Amino acid sequence: MDTKRRQGRKRINLALQGGGSHGALTWGVLDRLLEDGRLQISAISGTSAGAMNAVVLADGYERDGPDGARAALSQFWKAVSDAARFSPIQRSLWDRMSGRYSLDRSPGYLFMESLSRVFSPYDLNPTNVNPLRDILERHVDFDNVNRRRAVQVFVTATNVRTGRPRIFGKGDVTVDSVLASACLPQMFPAVEIGGEHYWDGGFAGNPALYPLIDNRASQDIVVVQINPIDRRKLPRSAREIINRVNEISFNTSLIKELRAIALTQRIADEAGLDLGHRRTFLHIIHTEEEVEDLAASSKLNAEWGYLRMLFERGRGWADAWLAEHFDDIGLRSTLDLDEIFEDAPRPALPTPEEPVDPEEKA
Repeated sequence: MDTKRRQGRKRINLALQGGGSHGALTWGVLDRLLEDGRLQISAISGTSAGAMNAVVLADGYERDGPDGARAALSQFWKAVSDAARFSPIQRSLWDRMSGRYSLDRSPGYLFMESLSRVFSPYDLNPTNVNPLRDILERHVDFDNVNRRRAVQVFVTATNVRTGRPRIFGKGDVTVDSVLASACLPQMFPAVEIGGEHYWDGGFAGNPALYPLIDNRASQDIVVVQINPIDRRKLPRSAREIINRVNEISFNTSLIKELRAIALTQRIADEAGLDLGHRRTFLHIIHTEEEVEDLAASSKLNAEWGYLRMLFERGRGWADAWLAEHFDDIGLRSTLDLDEIFEDAPRPALPTPEEPVDPEEKA
């Protein structure tokens, strides 16, 4: 890419949610954004699968620019799929015949799910075997990631002791911090880093936005959301209820941060304050209907055909978003926060009390 075109690109920050195999949706989004060539990714905040996408992209970008990042992401997800071929958690024959990628009827999935309700990962996996560690170590040069000459990376994990998020930034992004960000407590022992123990970052920041707000290189934050906020169908079965509780839990931190940003900027606007470069423009790449049809159990399905289907779906999301909103980048938000918070009462801003005349008071 020539220097003139590179300098003319619009800068954005990316916020990448976690969601297991559904992170292949994000892979598709990133591939399309990188292919487009009109955007410069300044910083990425990622959680769980979002953190993995972030470090793989940053390493590939450091090696060979956008093309290197696209190639690195493709190789990483293929490695994930290859490693899962011999997993005991596979689709049932009925699901294969019906073309469904759900694991709800998988004997291996049901067996492991039952075990996890009785035994902890410390009982079932005392040696802490995690195939993702080997994949990350083979495919990511973390020295490149921490060098951050091109793309800043922030990874979120949840401190088990305090319940607060820990943001790993420059110099701290390691294979352990990424595994901590993706550590589901029912599946893996907590990851120890510096004497503290960490679980999946989705509990505290999915993904964390505040590291991106401080990035002076870009005012635009593009959230790639792969967990549905709304569901039209009322969950009734035990499995549906558990899955919906997890979705709500993993979206709560994001919704709170979006609300805080919206309220801060509304107060500034109503007070007539000019935020200038401190104003944040929010965008979202997401299609509620196309996520709602994905079974929660399929987050553990890493079949290559399934990952490729999600990849193509993510590319379609990004393509539609670019066509509709590219011109808005750097000028305005395209995320309708009022729509997200439509069932919540709008907080009234306090009005200053009128000064009381001393004679009237007397």
